[in-house]
Amino acid sequence: MSTNRDLLDGMTVFVQVVEQGSFTLAAGFLNHSTSYISKEVSRLENRLGVRLLNRSTRKISLTDSGKTYYEYCRQIVADAEEAERSISSQHEIPYGVLKISAPISFGHVYLADLLPQFLQTYPDVQMEVNFDDRLVDVIAEGYDVVIRITNLKDTSLISRKIMSSSIITLASPEYLSRIGCPAHPRDLVEHDCISYAYLQRPAYWDYLSASGEPMGVTVKPQVICNNDELQRSMAVAGLGIIRIPAFCCQGELSTGALVPILKEYEFSDLGVYAIYPHRRNLSTKVRVFVDFLVERLGM
Repeated sequence: MSTNRDLLDGMTVFVQVVEQGSFTLAAGFLNHSTSYISKEVSRLENRLGVRLLNRSTRKISLTDSGKTYYEYCRQIVADAEEAERSISSQHEIPYGVLKISAPISFGHVYLADLLPQFLQTYPDVQMEVNFDDRLVDVIAEGYDVVIRITNLKDTSLISRKIMSSSIITLASPEYLSRIGCPAHPRDLVEHDCISYAYLQRPAYWDYLSASGEPMGVTVKPQVICNNDELQRSMAVAGLGIIRIPAFCCQGELSTGALVPILKEYEFSDLGVYAIYPHRRNLSTKVRVFVDFLVERLGM
């Protein structure tokens, strides 16, 4: 068992050897000699009692123990770097690349105006923005912040609610006059529906019963598509019934091109969340961006 004094010895060197891919490159990055880097890794392996790296004349690779240890070390070193940045006055101002993903409609309705305002306020931040309705993998795809519109169930990530919306069921007046208006969600089985491809179950729509209990119905999709704009266009054309977030269709509601139905069975609140990987390693740029969204959009 290591003492507290030497517990962290060698971690930074080990992480850099893995990330640089060689002792020589790690030595240059850390401004040490290659022999020093090699000795530090050997000391670390001796202290732990395991081999962390497979060495050859051409390359190094992680052992199974090395892979496990590297994941812990990488986070510890990142936390230490963030701790130093957090107390350094020059880094109180957000900086660096902020990688964001948001649903297409939410991005067009809200972020198209808000992102320029944020960048004007924090000019040291650069952005990589992706409007995509696909359910991206926050960690694997390297996102700093992902916006999701959902009844949040995934507890493996950190989330903060930035606003509330609602889901509404809509159809064109022409469709309703031609086919009739469903009086209850279960009547949807007799109607053509236009469903959203990225739902976990596109042909299953969730509602609340008259007593407020969750219920669901299996619908008959005439079309399944992955874009809110296409759903709206098809509904306006009278091809069927859609169910989408209310903010996506304010124009159609105001003109009467689409009208809400089954209002008494809808969820009253649908959360819009900012999702990010780890609160303990929350960078300044992420924190101020999420605060900015909460301030501008409200809950």
